[in-house]
Amino acid sequence: MKTLHRSGVLKKTNDSARLIITTIMGVVFGYFVGVSFPSTSFSKINLSSSFMSSLDVATSDSSRSQPSETLTAGTVSKIYVPTNPHGAESLPPGIVVSESDFYLRRLWGLPSEDLKKKPKYLVVYTVGFDQRKNIDESVKKFSDDFQILLFHYDGRTSEWDQFEWSKTAIHVSARKQTKWWYAKRFLHPDIVAAYEYIFIWDEDLDVKHFNGEKYIQLVKKHGLEISQPGLEPNNGLTWQMTKRRGDREVHKITEEKPGWCSDPHLPPCAAFVEIMAPVFSREAWRCVWHMIQNDLVHGWGLDFALRRCVEPAHEKIGVVDSQWIIHKVVPSLGSQGESSAGKPPWHGVRERCRSEWAQFQARLASADQAYVAQLEKG
Repeated sequence: MKTLHRSGVLKKTNDSARLIITTIMGVVFGYFVGVSFPSTSFSKINLSSSFMSSLDVATSDSSRSQPSETLTAGTVSKIYVPTNPHGAESLPPGIVVSESDFYLRRLWGLPSEDLKKKPKYLVVYTVGFDQRKNIDESVKKFSDDFQILLFHYDGRTSEWDQFEWSKTAIHVSARKQTKWWYAKRFLHPDIVAAYEYIFIWDEDLDVKHFNGEKYIQLVKKHGLEISQPGLEPNNGLTWQMTKRRGDREVHKITEEKPGWCSDPHLPPCAAFVEIMAPVFSREAWRCVWHMIQNDLVHGWGLDFALRRCVEPAHEKIGVVDSQWIIHKVVPSLGSQGESSAGKPPWHGVRERCRSEWAQFQARLASADQAYVAQLEKG
């Protein structure tokens, strides 16, 4: 029994020695390997695609939430694409989405199956709930090819759900703001790029003689990039250019009062529509949006400058006579102003409109002068 005990101890001693020797040899071997490859960066080692595929399959269940890396860390850090949108230069072009839309999507199912139909045109109204009946009549003049977007200046949004079409419309609310304030902030050209034409309309338009589909057909037929429906001659008419002609589909030029037009191809005799009910092509709107000033919220004076966004303007801006509207001249937004010095709320609103027109003209003239001066400097 004693002999057996001694042999067991011996065996354990030999095993321990063997383990220590193996460990030392492993450390020495590792040291020489490290010295032999001092500059190797494991972040730059490329694994074969077959190995990576096998690895993905093997780990798919355990790390399903972790994105698979297809590029090495060194390669990703070198991405720079100057043609990408500003701020996205470090992204591979294939992942960049620079434009959006107002398409409503589900919270479930496959994204590719969300949309049964994509609206081709966008109709925008700036509204107060008091004008709901008029807006309801107007919306019904547009088919499901037209996406409806309501900007609410009175804060009342959910009440519009009494209309079935409102449940698929887009609603944006900010109290006491104008349609051009909204347009500058929510109708960026990259946001509305999905729509061929953008209607930016007032809320007080009678549309008994108007049809959206027929209007689009005429705009395309006559090559109009910026347009508006003709106005009933006896209601809310300011300019001869927007007056409806009963003997034609479209007109692009008119005669105004003596001395009003320095050139028959310039506003208000041509290349002119009002800001009441304009319709812009996608390309024209991309230019017009940049001309809207952040602080000049009423848009007065913009109509005289629209010609800068299409060429030749007197051919691509016009009035559609056979699809016409009546301006009811309801001063609803004027009532959103404040009384001052005993004057009614609309008075201060109108004063600001006139002031903004003068400021816009001054800014445009100044910008023109600065541009010419820069050209002369070379």
